[in-house]
Amino acid sequence: MIWEVLGSALLGLAIALVAAHRFADRFRDRSLVLATGPAAALAGGVITHVVLGPGHPLPTLTVAILVSGALLSLLIRPRGASAPGAPSVGAV
Repeated sequence: MIWEVLGSALLGLAIALVAAHRFADRFRDRSLVLATGPAAALAGGVITHVVLGPGHPLPTLTVAILVSGALLSLLIRPRGASAPGAPSVGAV
């Protein structure tokens, strides 16, 4: 199980690093991205390990990657979104 947990966290960190580099302009805080990726992958991996039991490393790592990607996608803001508190284009 320790290898699945370590692998999940490393894969989550790798996904977060790639996302932070590729979509740097779409994330508000890089440190939040780098913390969310491994944490989400770790949670997904542990939950999958508990559900499936030991001896299923490939599905466990696959679900860890999917959970990490899903939670990182929630942090992306739309293109052209202004900073919080900034007036919008049509504001009076």
